[in-house]
Amino acid sequence: MLFIKNSYTNLIKVDWRLEIFETKRLVVRGLKSRDKINYIELLSDPEIINPIPQARLSESQILDKFYDNLNLKWSDLSRSKYTCGIFEKGNPEMIGLCLFLTNDENDKELGYRFRSNYWGKGYGTEIAKGMIDHYFNSLNVDRVAADVNTKNIGSAKILEKFMKPMKEFFNQERHCRVRRYIIEKSDWIDEQG
Repeated sequence: MLFIKNSYTNLIKVDWRLEIFETKRLVVRGLKSRDKINYIELLSDPEIINPIPQARLSESQILDKFYDNLNLKWSDLSRSKYTCGIFEKGNPEMIGLCLFLTNDENDKELGYRFRSNYWGKGYGTEIAKGMIDHYFNSLNVDRVAADVNTKNIGSAKILEKFMKPMKEFFNQERHCRVRRYIIEKSDWIDEQG
């Protein structure tokens, strides 16, 4: 925390944490050094990565990804891909990751994952809704996509609450059948309004 003096007030508090958005129970913010252990778990625990499925990454690949997303600035949010941490309000320990992506059709895409001891609490639904809302209301995009392994029933159920399945295809990189979900901004506004 830093305090600076300006011409209107004596001191203003400047918090260098990059908070992207919050939901009822969660806060999404930029990664800090203390999040490294939980980040490594989220990219290496077989229970977490097998349903995606994600290829096993080496320790150096995981650390490269971590450092690429460490201490994001507001200007970094225009990148086509970046990752932020998910935190329970009042808990400094990172419980998941929010992935802001751009897919092969140039649509903004959401992704998320949680540490397995936080599964079954409704956080997937809460963060998916928060990400869609953030994309439409803060980033002003027209359409949001999400891809899911068709065998990942839990994630598919979450996406079906908010998005429509558009197509299925075989993902060569992940060696699985993937279903792509889409929601248009006009549909989101109609549903929320």
